[in-house]
Amino acid sequence: MAAMPDATRVLVVDDEAALREPLSDYLVRQGFAAAQAASAAEARARLAAEAYDIVLLDIMMPGEDGLSLCRHLIEARQLPVIFLTARGEATDRIVGLEIGADDYVVKPFDPRELVARIRSVLRRASRVPDSKAGAAEEFHYLFDGWRLDPLRRRLTDSEGAVVSISSAEFRLLVAFLDHPRQVLDRDRLLDMVQGREAHLFDRAVDNQISRLRRKVERDSRNPELIQTVWGGGYMLAAEVRKVPADG
Repeated sequence: MAAMPDATRVLVVDDEAALREPLSDYLVRQGFAAAQAASAAEARARLAAEAYDIVLLDIMMPGEDGLSLCRHLIEARQLPVIFLTARGEATDRIVGLEIGADDYVVKPFDPRELVARIRSVLRRASRVPDSKAGAAEEFHYLFDGWRLDPLRRRLTDSEGAVVSISSAEFRLLVAFLDHPRQVLDRDRLLDMVQGREAHLFDRAVDNQISRLRRKVERDSRNPELIQTVWGGGYMLAAEVRKVPADG
């Protein structure tokens, strides 16, 4: 069964053919366009030749591991990533979320759950926009001298210089911009940023906020824009305006 020409393109990266091949076949039956890579090196070659919408990535692989490849995908390509992990890899899952991975599933997993997570991640990444989202998203956020274009994920400072942000940093920033001057605790931020209950990964939020502060604060060691509320969480201490995209 061939995928539709405009189908979401998924790259499955796993060194185990017994998992990779049937999973790819299943994704095609669900309407995705699935490609395979047995290693990080093969994945890099495919990514250089073709465009993909999301990557399903095994953590433990011979040669370059999934964490290293994930860092490249997020920093250089801003591609959504879902980790495929073994049960004993809790520490690696934490590191993956801190790097900016969007989600993870634990092997063995129900492929239907994985498909649901793919669609959820793509919705959050605005790669599969909701039917009502089009007109509502034609705006920019203005805050404390910064401008964020949410459609292009383009952050610019007061001089118009572009500041690169990862997919995870973008989602975290949007969560604050949609709730200015409101205290957001870690659980709520995790739900908005990771899209799932992840109470084991509070540290992932702290590290993502530290990285975001280094991008937007005048002095990240003494943050004024993204403030820590002791015992409560974090708060964006700035006025936020939404202006037309061409304004």
